[in-house]
Amino acid sequence: MTNPQAKKDSMGLVYGFLGVLIFSITLPATRIALTEFDPIFVGLGRAVIASVLSLILLVTTRQPFPHWRFLPSFAIVISGAVVGFPLLSTLAMRDTSASYGAVIIGLLPLATAFFGVWRAGERPSPNFWIFAIAGSGLVVSFALTSGTGTIKFADLALLGAVITASFGYAEGTILARTFGSWQVVCWALVLSFPFILPIVLMHSPSSFATISGNVWLSFLYISCFSMFLGFFAWYRGLFLGGIARVGQLQLLQPFLTIIASAFLVGEAITLRTISFALGVVMCVALGRRNK
Repeated sequence: MTNPQAKKDSMGLVYGFLGVLIFSITLPATRIALTEFDPIFVGLGRAVIASVLSLILLVTTRQPFPHWRFLPSFAIVISGAVVGFPLLSTLAMRDTSASYGAVIIGLLPLATAFFGVWRAGERPSPNFWIFAIAGSGLVVSFALTSGTGTIKFADLALLGAVITASFGYAEGTILARTFGSWQVVCWALVLSFPFILPIVLMHSPSSFATISGNVWLSFLYISCFSMFLGFFAWYRGLFLGGIARVGQLQLLQPFLTIIASAFLVGEAITLRTISFALGVVMCVALGRRNK
């Protein structure tokens, strides 16, 4: 391997890890923002701020406006990445811990792989389905054996977040072949702006002056980093280091979220949570390798 190639691969891992680290703090930051903001404002408001940043970048770099025939595909990306995942995960964070959510959302890479092979017309191997079912079973078992022993609204919201986001990510991957990866994210945010802004204004607080500083910082984090800058670091990493190699860094995200939840919101790190997270991550890793 040449030195330039080795440096490129190393930088890919650095950017990829930075992206995963940014995303892993999303759930605990969301929980902090929810202490004083309305859930709808938190779930959709982040997209409003990210849309403004995206518009500035698209105009500055003179990106061509997408042809109308691509709008249905962008609508799928918007429904999953801009609305579905942020809103549903935010609603879930009202009633459960961020470390709990990390275990269920740990299925996201495997679900994205499923929608990817489905949209591409591929036929997954039997082993893929075995690990997909095993991972899903672990998540259901984790939900049922936590608390009341029944499926709660938070569980349904988190599973909905996984499904909508993975479908949106898979569709976004197809669009990226035409527009580029970060361009897809930015255009999806800009196109969603006129529809999301009125809803966000309806759920905004009566006085922003009463919002505490740590809540503002948390909201700005999920808006500027989780919804915007994180995608740039992640896609840059995939470009430099390769999808197969850098993509494996996603397996660290549940554990990073659990650690971040302990430091930021004081959640306890239990052996049970770590064990289920490890089981889900193993299913995801083996499923992606055998798809």
